[in-house]
Amino acid sequence: MKHRVAGRKLGRTSMHRLALLRNLSTELFRHERIRTTLMKAKELRPFAEKLITLSKRETLHARRLVLRDIHDKEVVSKMFDTISSRFAQRPGGYTRIVKLGPRRGDNAEMALIELIGAETGKKAQAPAEGEGAEAKTADKKGAKGKAAAQPATKKKAKPAKEKDEAAPKKSARTKGATKTKTQSKGKAKTSGTTRKVGKSGS
Repeated sequence: MKHRVAGRKLGRTSMHRLALLRNLSTELFRHERIRTTLMKAKELRPFAEKLITLSKRETLHARRLVLRDIHDKEVVSKMFDTISSRFAQRPGGYTRIVKLGPRRGDNAEMALIELIGAETGKKAQAPAEGEGAEAKTADKKGAKGKAAAQPATKKKAKPAKEKDEAAPKKSARTKGATKTKTQSKGKAKTSGTTRKVGKSGS
């Protein structure tokens, strides 16, 4: 007979298992939705719901009892300020488990555990985000249209300017080259004449 074997060991010692549940519940209350294995989610559900029931008391003793398992003070303040007021009229069943199928690799059953009411806040934010995305896409389309119109005019104007500017530069270079050539020839002629004169005088 299976007496005194309730609960899942999860392949851990008792202290390791308690630390795991504390960490999972902390992240659950912080993000209101976490993804984990199905067995961990089933063990986490009663542990987290007892902490929510404690937070509904809103007393100093209840806060200290919650702080015994949740060591993040910001998360504890969120539990007593927002989560407890959300479930004030609810007698239990504060969490929901959604199966996600096997995990790729080790084929472990995955699940999504979330607080009841976490989906309403995300649905309210979704339309606002969608409107913002539509506005951004419209702005991007307008910017692309302007950018497409501007480069066409610039590309047509640039080649003519480059040709006009390139032509004088080439002519200036050729003129400078011819001047230097003529100057060097003249110097050579004068030097030759002086040498001849010198020889004739001697």
